[in-house]
Amino acid sequence: MSFPIYPLSLWVATVGGLGLLTRKMAPGTWASAAACLVNAVVPIPWWAILAVTLVGVWSTGEAEHVLGETDPGCANIDEVAGMWLSTFLLPRSFLLPGFVLFRVVDILKPFPVSAAERLPGGWGIMLDDLAGGALVNVFLQAVN
Repeated sequence: MSFPIYPLSLWVATVGGLGLLTRKMAPGTWASAAACLVNAVVPIPWWAILAVTLVGVWSTGEAEHVLGETDPGCANIDEVAGMWLSTFLLPRSFLLPGFVLFRVVDILKPFPVSAAERLPGGWGIMLDDLAGGALVNVFLQAVN
């Protein structure tokens, strides 16, 4: 039995292979849930969101080339950055509402999320989720 060897960029873009394992079962939701669980244990600093974003721009852009498709569903590091941004500087009690609202916004893609998605390559893949996370964060900050 042999296992395929994927380039580092695909491994990063799929959150350590989570997107490949769940590609037929809502990979974005699984990555968002994983990000939410990490955030439940460790507060996420701004620089971690920035680091995941920058690595995500590179890795998702490369994943498009490796897989030969635009915005591949298994590339789900964008959900990690977006989920973390959606609950940034909020109490942990906002994790579940943040998760649910982030998933709704990510699926419905209201403006400006839809506009960010049209950017090329990894920028479009990452920035639409960050725009969604920012919308959710602004709403939840107002509620808080």
